Amino acid sequence: MKLASYRVRGRESFGAVVGEGVVDLKLRLAPRYESVLDLLRGDALAVAAAAARGVRPDFPLREVELLPPVLAPEKILCIGINYANRNADYGDQDIPKYPSMFYRTPLSLVGHGQPIVRPRESEQLDYEGEIALVIGRAGRRIASADALSHVAGVTLCNEGTIRDWVRHGKFNVTQGKNWDSTGSIGPWIVTADEVDLAKPLHITVKLNGEVTQDDTTASLIKSFTETITYVSTFMTLKPGDIIVTGTPVKRKRGGEPVWLRPGDTIEIEVPEIGVLRNTVVAEQ
Repeated sequence: MKLASYRVRGRESFGAVVGEGVVDLKLRLAPRYESVLDLLRGDALAVAAAAARGVRPDFPLREVELLPPVLAPEKILCIGINYANRNADYGDQDIPKYPSMFYRTPLSLVGHGQPIVRPRESEQLDYEGEIALVIGRAGRRIASADALSHVAGVTLCNEGTIRDWVRHGKFNVTQGKNWDSTGSIGPWIVTADEVDLAKPLHITVKLNGEVTQDDTTASLIKSFTETITYVSTFMTLKPGDIIVTGTPVKRKRGGEPVWLRPGDTIEIEVPEIGVLRNTVVAEQ
């Protein structure tokens, strides 16, 4: 099942994407379930699937404005430098013992098709294509054998970054990672029963049609399982929490970094999930 949050005809709702249409689940499941987050917290994915089964879509997909799939999650956790070749790209040949981590705020990520905003304060808007895990079952100190059973589904993320703000502080990257509307997430959640998370997923990123990132999750330094086990050691993972799992290295284009400019289009694709597409605009 593909679960999406969206805005349609002046109201916010959520539903199941079926073909080129959307079955509005809020119409069918409210007031008990008012959002994707309510479904996850209520362990109600089966209820949603039953409500969407055999039902004609209420709206064509082209008529809805897709929003981040989980609105207002408690936590968005990001794993840094988590592909082996990207670790080497930083001049480090040693495999790190523990993952690098940081938070993102919900307002820093827009939905599929919504504009990514380059702020007035910097031209160094970067992009990072990533796969994100959506937690469906709470847990603390989750065992490796149980880790993937806590995942409700997967989505895609453009973990946009304002590079010259990443090192404003001595040890943190928070400032560069949390500018409003500088990244994106979506287009929807594909539930875990439709994706084998134990097998490699192929992620491709295109900038204006040119492939700039291309790898599989076989290259992850810390696998999905290891990441969930590690994170849950020190914090309780809750339904709706999102873990953004890292980005592959970019293909080289000369010596200078390529920053996103107004008019650029970024596409992130994993065949089992779909395509997350956004265009860059300048902040007004």
